[in-house]
Amino acid sequence: MLNLSVILEDSARRTPEKIAYIFGETRLTYKQINCLANMVANGLTGLGVQKGDKVALTCPNAPYFPAIYHGIIRAGAVVVPLSILLKQDEVAYHLTNSDAKVYFCFEGSPELPMGAEGVAGFAKAPACEKMFIVTKHETVGNPFPGFSKFSEFVSGQSPVFQIVQTDENDTAVIIYTSGTTGRPKGAELTHSNLFLNANISRDLLEITANDVLLMSLPLFHIFGQTVMMNAGLYMGATGVFIPRFDPASALEVMDQENVTIFAGVPTMYWALLNVDRPERFNLAKISATLKTCASGGSSLQLAVLEGFEKKFNTVILEGYGMSEGSPIVTFSRKDRVRKPGSVGLAAWGVDVMIADENDRPLPAEERGQLLYRGHCVMKGYYKNPAATAETLKDGWLHSGDVAYRDEDGYFFIVDRTKDLIIRGGFNVYPREVEEIMAQHPAVSLVAVVGIKNDRQGEEIKACVVLKNGASAASEELIEWTKERIAAYKYPRIVEFHESLPMTASGKILKTSLRGS
Repeated sequence: MLNLSVILEDSARRTPEKIAYIFGETRLTYKQINCLANMVANGLTGLGVQKGDKVALTCPNAPYFPAIYHGIIRAGAVVVPLSILLKQDEVAYHLTNSDAKVYFCFEGSPELPMGAEGVAGFAKAPACEKMFIVTKHETVGNPFPGFSKFSEFVSGQSPVFQIVQTDENDTAVIIYTSGTTGRPKGAELTHSNLFLNANISRDLLEITANDVLLMSLPLFHIFGQTVMMNAGLYMGATGVFIPRFDPASALEVMDQENVTIFAGVPTMYWALLNVDRPERFNLAKISATLKTCASGGSSLQLAVLEGFEKKFNTVILEGYGMSEGSPIVTFSRKDRVRKPGSVGLAAWGVDVMIADENDRPLPAEERGQLLYRGHCVMKGYYKNPAATAETLKDGWLHSGDVAYRDEDGYFFIVDRTKDLIIRGGFNVYPREVEEIMAQHPAVSLVAVVGIKNDRQGEEIKACVVLKNGASAASEELIEWTKERIAAYKYPRIVEFHESLPMTASGKILKTSLRGS
């Protein structure tokens, strides 16, 4: 038997007065977070929520998230974390598709109206029985009359709760994929999936109870949820929240709170590297305190990796994972040689194979689809046996990512299969072009996409953000790239952007760029 929420309960038992979370001026101990989680569990039980029922949660990075998340889990229910950027129809789809019975939603703001969108979405999901509004200040009025506030939900609930016994293979969380190739699918992750991945994260990042983790990755996303939140809770570390990532806020918090561990997606590292007026920040102190950095979510361009490591005098450990993999599949390790550009070695207990189109293993250096199996693999997609059968075959999860391994067993991601550009019958991997263009002295950030072309089938377009104060003409960048890459690979179109569209988790939205 295993319930993931024992990681919080155990840390609260061992170090009840230890600071678990910092949020602005607020300091919350492990005892306080654990008691709030118990109150949530008691409240859900009082509503009739039973083992296996689904409970949805829309919440930015704040102490409410881990408390509600673990309250749901310790009640034996299943957490359905939702992106804070969802619109009402998307909220309704997720509530309906997941069979959510209860929905907790943060009130939001005029700029990010998650409460308004949540209320409207809830109205379109009649099977979801109850909705509670989480507000910034629980003592202030209710922004959505007719809906109970979270404070009212937990009011009078006991801070003591006996965790519901669950099997390690019971579903603990349903994580919805980004839906870039159709409607989002809910990956069912078990208590065992998530516990073992938190354990792996702890070892790879060398997290101890003395560490301070910057909680800037969105917790509704599996990367932040497992690698930072659950791994940190497991070890009794301290987490510092910033509701939404921006480089200035992140650097201020790193300095003020003596952050030792930072995990982010590549665009976060790019933003930190290119922050305006870096002299405002005590980079020497930040660099001296920061002991571990980790990157995942998508490929980190070498120019960004090298620039960040030089500026902050630290090493970035790159990893590879998926929502369906809980998420860690491969990761760089401090005790092994690090190869820039590689996503490291297979994680403990995970088998990784590069396969051809017939799922046969390929030798070193040959490109194929990355397949993996082991304790990290999801149970399947919720209520979607067809998609499950397409992704899980003979025990192997088919990632859809093109990769290769070298003779030493290190893995390198080439690109997403869906991002592959076929120009005039030739395969072009965007990341290869991006790596070349990122070396141009005027280029700060670049994303390469394929767009429809009557003659070539697809044409190559590069969307470029220039460095502050730099200038370059599109013809110059085209010619510069042409000199450094095969003739069929260089972009024929270059567009300049002030910024690139991104998901809430910091991934570049290439679907938007294809249509721009």
